[in-house]
Amino acid sequence: MLTVSTIEIDVPLAVNVSISDDTLSVDLRDGRSILVPLAWYPRLANSSANERGNWRLIGQGEGIHWIDLDEDISLLGLLGGRPSGESQASLQRWLASRG
Repeated sequence: MLTVSTIEIDVPLAVNVSISDDTLSVDLRDGRSILVPLAWYPRLANSSANERGNWRLIGQGEGIHWIDLDEDISLLGLLGGRPSGESQASLQRWLASRG
């Protein structure tokens, strides 16, 4: 009989977010920082500095929400290396709505 063990992973919480021209950086409560390409999140990549700066932590740091962009990113997704799952059609509608 094969025995499989499971590992429980505690997802660290975010404490700060910063965005450069090409990188999303998230500082974690445990002292680490996660850096991912901004291109992974097209709404962020196609937004202004003011829109990018208008974020708030959700779930006490389990995720990040940008109200102006209707964008949510989870820490679990960042840690798992998962870029945005938004379809091209949805992104194109969003871009068109911005003028």
